[in-house]
Amino acid sequence: MDLQLLIVIIVDGLIYSSYLFMVAVGLTVIFGVQKVLNVTHGSFFAFGAYLAATLIGVWYNAELPAFGGFLMIFLAAAFLGVVFGLVIERGLLRYLYHRDEHIVVLATFAAFLALEDVIILIWATDPYFAYQPMELLGWTDIAGLTFDNYNLSMVGVSMTIALIMWFTLTRTRFGKILLAVIFDREMSQSMGINVNKVFLVTFMIGAFLGALGGAYVAPTISVQPGIGVEVVVLAFAVVVIGGMGSIPGALIGALVVGISRAASVHLLPEVELFVIYAIMAVVLVLRPEGLFAPPQARKI
Repeated sequence: MDLQLLIVIIVDGLIYSSYLFMVAVGLTVIFGVQKVLNVTHGSFFAFGAYLAATLIGVWYNAELPAFGGFLMIFLAAAFLGVVFGLVIERGLLRYLYHRDEHIVVLATFAAFLALEDVIILIWATDPYFAYQPMELLGWTDIAGLTFDNYNLSMVGVSMTIALIMWFTLTRTRFGKILLAVIFDREMSQSMGINVNKVFLVTFMIGAFLGALGGAYVAPTISVQPGIGVEVVVLAFAVVVIGGMGSIPGALIGALVVGISRAASVHLLPEVELFVIYAIMAVVLVLRPEGLFAPPQARKI
């Protein structure tokens, strides 16, 4: 393997890992706190991509300041985080927390199918393109290879998200409350913690992260129906490899999947789809709870 090919694999792997981490970390936060395997996360991604592409198009068609398009990406994700928190968590999940986990998965799957139809009702089936932010940042040469700065910036955004999540969980009062709810929901409630409020805020954060993944990726892809299906499957693979509910696990899982996929694409493209699920299968056989599964409280 020559140096250029190695650099391409590493850079492509980091970019793909960053995109997966942005989506998977929201999924694992929701599961870690609420113990909900949220299939609608794929719809959060798709809605984020569509809304960001729409707002970016409106912004640049109005000939407003160029870098304002980046603001549209984060505004779209924040808006969807609040909306889905109120609609999905308050409107659906709060009635299912004490039901069997299989029922919760089926309910979120049904909501996912409904939201896929809502996307078609709002945006129809035509693809949307929002290339302006990517074009605006230009390109960078690395060892004789050209990479676009927008995709490289995705690595920085993911690192920032990881640092913010770490700081929130380990250095803030809200993080301590989250840890208390994760380990013992009933005891936390008896100590005066508003668990319902914690669930709502957590779900909004998870939905924001899922929508941000779609919104940030929108300028690099053709936004069209079905983009949420593939990403939710890959996000599940990431959190299963890393450990359900573990944020460091989501980061490591995304790196494993991203680097493995990039290597297979450039070295053996026939096994691109197989390699991700092969890694997941091996991890499940050797460590059924994932590489970095969070410790479980044992009640005596």
